[in-house]
Amino acid sequence: MSELITSTSATRNYEYKTHALLSYILLIIGFFTAIPLLFGAVWAMIKKKGALGTIYHSHLVNATRVFWWSLLWFITGSMLVPIGVGFLIWCAAWLWALYRVVDGLAKVMSDEYYPI
Repeated sequence: MSELITSTSATRNYEYKTHALLSYILLIIGFFTAIPLLFGAVWAMIKKKGALGTIYHSHLVNATRVFWWSLLWFITGSMLVPIGVGFLIWCAAWLWALYRVVDGLAKVMSDEYYPI
């Protein structure tokens, strides 16, 4: 009986690892084309409730936060483009988001929890 429980939880962990990887990959592609960024965020939002109790829940939360903060800073930067500060905000937000996604991707591949 315990083998069944262990294999079921291992399968569940593998399933959510795949969801976290897919979300991160879509976010990375979305940094260059924008549409997959939305798909990656929506995917993470849909799957994070089911991943509760696994280490991959933190990765799906991270992917969701990266999307929302990136959106906030993109809008803020857009409003400040006329005075020249917007481009700097866009660059800083892009670098921050890229760091968070690459760091999360490295931690997912190592089966580590993402500190949130």
